[in-house]
Amino acid sequence: ISAQSYVTAISNNLSNAVFRLHVLANSDSEEDQSLKLKVRDSLLAYMNGLCSNCSTKQEAISIANEHKADFQKIEETIKENGYNYSVKININNFYFPTKNYGDISLPAGFYDALRVEIGEAKGKNWWCVMFPSLCFIDVSSGIVDDEAKVNLEENLENESYSLISDKNNS
Repeated sequence: ISAQSYVTAISNNLSNAVFRLHVLANSDSEEDQSLKLKVRDSLLAYMNGLCSNCSTKQEAISIANEHKADFQKIEETIKENGYNYSVKININNFYFPTKNYGDISLPAGFYDALRVEIGEAKGKNWWCVMFPSLCFIDVSSGIVDDEAKVNLEENLENESYSLISDKNNS
């Protein structure tokens, strides 16, 4: 019971500190997956500008809610690329599997997120942490920059941060 309580407390601390982005492609076709990445890039450019001065998850969620209608403009990115898919935007609490971001690992669980569903949303998805920002456009490097780590550490309890980070690789 004690171990379960400990895991629940750590998971709750993480969930209370991060706001995630989740983009679901229409399908697994190469074209739809490529479009998903273009939509992702547009969203990140827009949100990074809006949330650059956020110091809490609540601020980031508030800004996302205030600009929710603006996210529908992602349909312009879709049309510019020759598609006519609809876009569904939700800001809610969703389940995420365990995800590694370089030397940071977030456990599976429920997290608040901005979810963008393209078309039928039946394809492979892409996700990141919008606040504190762990979203990398160059996901191939998988390196979390020092500023993002500091921001994450400032928003988590020490024990939670120690458990999700591999300080030996920092």
